[in-house]
Amino acid sequence: MIAQTPKPPYYAVIFRSTRTDGDNGYSEMAELVKQQKGFFGAESARNELGITVSY
Repeated sequence: MIAQTPKPPYYAVIFRSTRTDGDNGYSEMAELVKQQKGFFGAESARNELGITVSY
């Protein structure tokens, strides 16, 4: 089944990260992205290196 998405155009922001000790505002920024106009979703994966896709 193909996902139902909004009418284009839409964009993805992909970034990688390396966490350090402590949160350093990371969780606050993750919540702020959800408040942006046009936010559709985000997915993350983490081992030693993290990758996040926000669309």
